[in-house]
Amino acid sequence: HVQLVESGGGSVQAGGSLRLSCAASGYTASRGCMGWFRQAPGKEREGVAAIGLSGVTRYADFVNGRFTISKDNAKNTLYLQMNSLNSGDTAMYYCAAAQLGCGNWYLLRPNDYHYWGQGTQVTVS
Repeated sequence: HVQLVESGGGSVQAGGSLRLSCAASGYTASRGCMGWFRQAPGKEREGVAAIGLSGVTRYADFVNGRFTISKDNAKNTLYLQMNSLNSGDTAMYYCAAAQLGCGNWYLLRPNDYHYWGQGTQVTVS
């Protein structure tokens, strides 16, 4: 079965950086589309960034050039480098993967992703 395990979250001061990782098993990252989502308390889950089959990337508008999504196919791992963090970035961050064929992965909608990790908390103060 598919398992996605996030790591790298933590507490950081405003302006700082974090790199999130998502190790995939039972899912071949090189053959799929993957993304990062986040959910703050009392808010809906929202898309942050996604990467398609050819390495094409999509970002939410609020990212504004601060984050970079990438994949290491050899390690079957997805990353999210986050720089210039602010308090608005405080949330639980989730790794997600789409089924084969990817569907509308680029729309950054949670419903287009079928496999989810447990999340890693990011707190910016």
